[in-house]
Amino acid sequence: MQSMDWDQYLVPYQIAVDELKVKFKAIRKQYKSQNDHSPIEFVTGRVKPVGSILEKAKRKQIPYDKLSTEMQDIAGLRIMCQFVDDIVHVLELLHHRTDFKIVEERNYITNQKESGYRSYHLILEYPVQTIHGEFPTLVEVQVRTLAMNFWATIEHSLNYKYDGDMPLEVQERLRRAAEAAFLLDAEMSQLRVEIQDAQQVFRDKEMNVQTDQD
Repeated sequence: MQSMDWDQYLVPYQIAVDELKVKFKAIRKQYKSQNDHSPIEFVTGRVKPVGSILEKAKRKQIPYDKLSTEMQDIAGLRIMCQFVDDIVHVLELLHHRTDFKIVEERNYITNQKESGYRSYHLILEYPVQTIHGEFPTLVEVQVRTLAMNFWATIEHSLNYKYDGDMPLEVQERLRRAAEAAFLLDAEMSQLRVEIQDAQQVFRDKEMNVQTDQD
């Protein structure tokens, strides 16, 4: 495995991340062009570093020749939303697309993890066109609110700090923080109409300024 050309191996995954980021960001642009609320706030993506791939393959006992089919998150994207209801809308948009196939879904929003983690995960099979032909690439897409993402980022950092052996006190404080984030999302959902009205006023002002400049 040490002789493996990782740069070449990861090319399809990088192509998948780059292309899907463009496509998902295009959804936001289309809503903005219609002067409408976008269910997508922003999109990020990455290809898992080689060291992380090797560590996970060892931990999960995944044979190296099965990485492309058994390690589903070598390519990963996150779609951030303002409101929980936006997640439902994003899922509807993804289910209606024909440029990839959804092969697995995991709902950690209504079925949160014991740690308090909330997010909606989809595994896509995305056909990457390479110079050697089509490569069906697995991509993990996480759809979550900004509050869920903030909590998940903190948890990831703490897990890294404690090497997966987080003290019970820290775990409990994280669970309480997860509940606080959940309540924040619930409160923002109640204020959704007010928030969107305010955002519409801001968009209208932007358009007026742009018209004046033109």
